[in-house]
Amino acid sequence: MKELRILLVDDDEDDREFFAEALKAIQIKTKLYLAKHGQEGLEVLSSLNDFPDLIFLDLNMPIMNGLQCLEKIRAMEKGQNAIIAIYSTSASNRDIEATFLKGANVYIKKPLCFEELKSALKQVIKTNWDVQMEHLGRENYLLKL
Repeated sequence: MKELRILLVDDDEDDREFFAEALKAIQIKTKLYLAKHGQEGLEVLSSLNDFPDLIFLDLNMPIMNGLQCLEKIRAMEKGQNAIIAIYSTSASNRDIEATFLKGANVYIKKPLCFEELKSALKQVIKTNWDVQMEHLGRENYLLKL
């Protein structure tokens, strides 16, 4: 398997470290890029030669939140087919609906324990997104752990 390029955009340093540790623990070859808010995430994307295979966006961030960042990524030519996971502490139906309508591929409520995060990452990474996209609907948008 080739190296998987992943961008995590999250303003919480502890959450970024937790995510990075879980990613290492699932033992899949990855290159992780980190950003602290949506604007920085867009700057990272514009600096890369190859678009990430997966983008994880927190919703509640300063400067540019995850929903605004999602809209800007989808407006980019390379961002139209990107796999974007919303990765948030919020589980409000309004947030889930808004991100679904703006084109995110999956919604993950931030797990509280390390094993759940590893399980969520494995599930998202191992999903055949070509098949998933054909069947994307509200019923399979929220990742259940």
